[in-house]
Amino acid sequence: MISLLSEKLKQLRTNKFAQNIGWLGSAELVQRVARLGTTITLARTFTTADYGMVSAIYTVFEFSLAFTMTEGITAKVIQASDEELEQTCRTSFWVGCILFVSLAILQCLLAYPISQFYNAKELLWPICFLSLIFLVCPLYVVQEALIARENRLEIRARAQSIQAIASNLIIIGSALLGFGVWAIVLSMVLTHPIWIVVMHRNHPWRPTGGITLEGGRSIVGFGVQLLGVNLLDRLRFNIDYLLIGRFLGLEALGLYFFAFNAGLGISQTIIWSLSAAWYPHFCEVRTELGKLRNRYLGSFKTIALVMLPLVLLQTTLSPIYVPIVFGKEWLPALPVLILICFSALPTALARSTSQVLRAMDKPAIDLVWSLCFTSIFAAGIWGLLQLNQSGRFDSLAGLSQLDPGLIVVATMVLSSQLLAVPIFSAWVLKTFLPARNP
Repeated sequence: MISLLSEKLKQLRTNKFAQNIGWLGSAELVQRVARLGTTITLARTFTTADYGMVSAIYTVFEFSLAFTMTEGITAKVIQASDEELEQTCRTSFWVGCILFVSLAILQCLLAYPISQFYNAKELLWPICFLSLIFLVCPLYVVQEALIARENRLEIRARAQSIQAIASNLIIIGSALLGFGVWAIVLSMVLTHPIWIVVMHRNHPWRPTGGITLEGGRSIVGFGVQLLGVNLLDRLRFNIDYLLIGRFLGLEALGLYFFAFNAGLGISQTIIWSLSAAWYPHFCEVRTELGKLRNRYLGSFKTIALVMLPLVLLQTTLSPIYVPIVFGKEWLPALPVLILICFSALPTALARSTSQVLRAMDKPAIDLVWSLCFTSIFAAGIWGLLQLNQSGRFDSLAGLSQLDPGLIVVATMVLSSQLLAVPIFSAWVLKTFLPARNP
């Protein structure tokens, strides 16, 4: 038994995928520990309206970030042959510069109409200031992609950990000084250069020669397909924020945003770690369908062993830790928090399926799926909120202190994912990675 256990541990130490999961998981643990003080501080100092504003700012930033096509650039660098690598890196750098600078300008231009959409003029300057991040990103994106290509994800984990600690210290200090939502914005902008320092110290690649866009059409073409997927993903993950903020106001959005982050925050960081490790893990065997199928099926096992116990533990303990950690004033958000916790399972499965499709150069399949699902998903939330406005769910008001519209939306988010994602994943497995005939 001892020798068997020793052999298993030895295999884990030499398995690069397991090492990457370990590094990224450790980074996420550091981030969660660092964020604990921040979460408690914000829960004690922020109002529900403040949380609503933070939600709106994050939503805008997430949509802007999707347009950078960072994942498309990274994917092309990871996939490139040794002969194509240098040219791919140079072109990716300049394509990134053009996209990031353009988006910084665009976000500033859109800040005013966005603040008008939410009927909150105080959103204008935070959204503009946040665009400074886009001027930093081109300086490290290619190095980060090369490090991922070399499967040295411990470097990414290191950058993530350092940024998390610095960011949370800034948030806590600024919040206690009364900076309000600016505490969040300042932390995001001031800590982003950490990625430049860490990536440049750990990879020697630098852009050489003049501006070049040779092969840019291939990079942009691949990136556009991923852009569509990412935009639809972000729309699906943020459409409830947008519509709740519009129909129910920033205070209701603040409660929903708190519940979503307290319920899915830990799970999202783990899903991010798994997703970042899955892509290079799948790419290693992208031309060997039998091995790729086994690795894809292995991702299901990982979800069951890692995500399921976490979700069950969190939902069981939430009535205990929410009033202790965050304060009794957040107890009304519990029903939404518990519902959102369970959505981590289909979310992880969706990320695994998306990554295997990208590894097989089939992002168009993911795009079509995302378009169909997001359209139905958005229409469903819109319809439910319209019904809520007309008083159709007033009978649910006695079940919770929350607006019944929040409960209905959270239920719809979970049920739609539980139904649709497993069906799509099973179809991908059967269609593109069928079992070999004996």
